[in-house]
This record gives sequence, C-alpha cells and structure tokens, in this order.
Amino acid sequence: MLQLTPLSVVSFGLFLLYRFIYVPLFYDPLSRIPGPWSFAISKWRLAYEEWKGTRTQTIHRLHARYGPAVRIGPAEVAFNSLAALRTIYGAGSGFERTSFYDMFDVYGKKNLFTFHSSKDHGDRKKLLAHAYSKSVIVKGSVARGIEEKVRQFIDLIQRDPVCASEIFTSLHYFALDTISDFLYGDIGKTTCLLGCGEDRALLDDIMNIERRKLSWFAVHFPKFTGWLYSRTGALEMLLQPFYPMRKPTTYTGIRKHGLRAWEAFSASSAQSKLDPAVRSTIIGKLWEHHESHKNGGLSDLDTASECADHLLAGIDTTSDTLMFLIWALSRSENRIYQERLIQEVRGIPTAVLNVDGIPSVEPCGRLPYLDAVIKETLRLYAPLPSSEPRSFHAATTIDGYHIPKGTIVSMAPYSLHRNPLVFTDPLKFNPERWLAPASETADMKKWWWAFSSGGRMCIGMHLALAEMTTLVSAIYRNYHTTINQRLKHTTPGITSRFEVFYDETLPVMREHECRIGFHPRCMAPIPSKC
Repeated sequence: MLQLTPLSVVSFGLFLLYRFIYVPLFYDPLSRIPGPWSFAISKWRLAYEEWKGTRTQTIHRLHARYGPAVRIGPAEVAFNSLAALRTIYGAGSGFERTSFYDMFDVYGKKNLFTFHSSKDHGDRKKLLAHAYSKSVIVKGSVARGIEEKVRQFIDLIQRDPVCASEIFTSLHYFALDTISDFLYGDIGKTTCLLGCGEDRALLDDIMNIERRKLSWFAVHFPKFTGWLYSRTGALEMLLQPFYPMRKPTTYTGIRKHGLRAWEAFSASSAQSKLDPAVRSTIIGKLWEHHESHKNGGLSDLDTASECADHLLAGIDTTSDTLMFLIWALSRSENRIYQERLIQEVRGIPTAVLNVDGIPSVEPCGRLPYLDAVIKETLRLYAPLPSSEPRSFHAATTIDGYHIPKGTIVSMAPYSLHRNPLVFTDPLKFNPERWLAPASETADMKKWWWAFSSGGRMCIGMHLALAEMTTLVSAIYRNYHTTINQRLKHTTPGITSRFEVFYDETLPVMREHECRIGFHPRCMAPIPSKC
C-alpha cells in the first residue's frame, strides 16, 4: 500500500508548481506575451468566460489593457493589429483552421468551412468560386431569384404585418428561402415567406438560445457530447436531463432538409440533372464533380455536406445583419441616416425596376449611401464577431513574438472594428464615416474585416451583399421604419457560437426578438400601399 510521506507530498507540490506555474509563466516561449497569469496557466480560465458568454468582450478588454498581443491560454494568443492580420490570414499564409471547426462538420464529412488544410479548402473552393462570383450573382437567374424573394418579403409586410414586424424571425424566412433556392432550386427550396409552416419550423432549433450551451460542450468536451447525443432507448431517456440543449439540437431541421434535398436530387433522372436551371444551382454544379463521373470526385455525403454547410452559413449571417441594419436606422437618433437612404433608393430610375416594382440587383450594389450603411452595420454588428482560430505547422513570428508550433492564434472582427484610433467614437452607429475622403477612410477599410480575408475569405460575400442591398432598397423605397417608444432603450441580441451579441450602449437586451413598425410612404411605386 502506497504511503504518503512529508517528503513525497512536498515533492509532488513542487512538481505541480513547476509544471503549472513556473513553466507557463517563466519558461514557456509564450511567457513574453503579456496577459493575466490566470489565463496563461489554464485553458479553463478562458473557458469560464466562454461559459458566461463573455469571451469576445473579455479579450477586447484585455487588448485595451495589454496591447495588440495578449496571451489568453497556455497555448493560445489573441492578436489585434494589421501586421498580425496579414501574417495569419493573408493569402498563402500557411495558417490552418483548428479542431474548433470540427463541430461544424455535416453528416460526418468535412466541407469548405471545416477543412483544416489550405490545400483541401482550396481544391473544394475551385469547384464553386465561379458560381459565387459577382458577375454571376448580380445578373441572370440568381439575381431574378433574389428579386423574387424580395418581392415576397414586401408582400409579407402587406399581407401579414404582424408576422413581418418581428424582423428577427421574418428576415430568417427571407434568408432561408433565398439560400435554399440558390443551392437546390425547385428540388429543395423553402417557402417560408409564402407561409409554409413546415418550412418555417426548420428554424425552430436555430432560434433556441440553449444552442450556446451546446456549442460550449461541443468545443470543450467533443467526444463526451457526441457520445451523449448518440445514446438511444432507456439510456437516452435517463440522460436527457443532462443534455446541454434539448433535442432537436441546433441545425437538426436544416441538416435533415439538406439531406432530403440531396436524396431527391440524386434520385432524379439523368435528363433532369442536365436541365440548365438545375445545373445553375450549387447542387447541380457539384454534381458535375460527383465520383460517378470521374475518379477522385465527390461522394454522395461530400456533396450533401457541402450544400448543407452553405445552407447553414447563409441563414443567420444575412438575416442578423439585416435585422441590425433596419433596427439601427429605425432608432430616433438615427432618423437622419434613414431619410438620406430613402432619398437615395427612391432615386433609383424606374427603368431598372423589374415588373413587380422591385429594384434590380445590379444597380442596388452601386448605391454609395446604402453601401456605407451596410459597411457600418457590419462594422458595429458583425454577425460573426468572435475569434477565428488558426495554427501553424512550424514555429513562426507574429508581431515580433516567437510563436511555437501548434499554438492557437486568433483575431476577432469585434476588436478590429472597435479600435478607437481608427474608428472615431467606435460604439456609435455612423454610416457617414465611410463617405469621408479616401485619405480618411483608407485605414478604416484596412481594419474592416466583416468577411475575413485571404484564401478563407467568405465565398458567399457577393450573394449576401446582393440580398442585403436589394431588400433594403425595396423596403425603403416603400416604407419608413420606426421602433416603439417603449423599446427605445432595448437592443436586439443574436446568438453566435456560445455568446450573445447586442448593442452594449443600451441597458435592456432581448435575444432573438426585434419589433419594427413599417409605415407606407405615399409615393410608393406599388399602388396598393397608398
């Protein structure tokens, strides 16, 4: 039987002090990087902030205290400088995504978003880059599809103003209908805006705020979380009280829809797959590279996973940005910005309106004031504002600091976009800062990082911008928007991973809820409004 002696107890204590205090704080190469000692000695200090939903704001405060490089874990560093941005995320940097992204795998398969290596990501991106190019998005069938969804949203305001006015939900309908049509065409598009209850129900688990807790467990206890949710029968019933999020879990409905759409497409005839309308969809383009056509092609689940990943990525991001944009313009203190935007979009020539009175996609993307409004919304209310972790296969140098092989490094739009030396009064919504002379906006454009950068830059950027510019133009050609005076001190909040983001200058936050009044303008081009 092992007996503890005073000497063994002291020796063990000294070992613990050496291993968990001396090494990380004094011997480790990262010890030169400033930051709180509690973060340096244990990853669970940062995990605690994540559990509270305060990771991003905490790191932002640490940057304000310690500077652009902060050690936030035994093997993790956060940066906030242009030099680090170029080094980590620049084209050809060699930095790869970490295991953090594994929780976004779909059907057990990697996809464009979750591939770790730049090569795997680049090979897949080559198959899709043209379909997402600006020249394809702003004209032809894709543009017509966006314009049709915009018409349906305007019609929803007229037909069911109560439903439309809760814009967190109704804009999710718009985003889901648009991206599902773009990806799957008739075989898998949803019709939430037209009132389909089954399609609207696909969003139920997305709107459940318990998803933040599930994300935390998926990051910190991935194997246990996978095991927990894979139990069946009596054991499943026994373990249900311990679920971080009740079933169905986040994106369950969307993933099932994506799989059904792939199965329906796969079962369709060879002739239908060759139809030009089908071949213009993302699923149709990926079919051109299916393994049945050539060696090394995509398997069934590879194709289904890729489409489902784009489906997930195209819902929250676009709808959350649109919600904050409309909400910000509807605040009484921002009324001047709304009026100037209305003046611009009402100046769109009638020659570029389609037969339904909806502005065409292409000219909407050339409106300077609208562009400034969108830039400012994405600056202050980025839909993915938190850290984007990366690692490098060898030791390297970032911002003058030696970074050992495998160290997790990251940057966050939240902190980049709130640098007071670059953005005057950074917490104020002010679209007109982007209309200043080029000499004054040059630095702001360098620090603006809403769509990431380099090879991993958001492939759906042009689609998202086309959706936003066209819908916002159509809304403000026909309406002005307001917030109920009782809610003037209330900010909407959005869920992103294990955090909720909102306008921190306001005292009250309502997660996943935003109510807006749409008021017809007497000169609206659609007669039924006047």
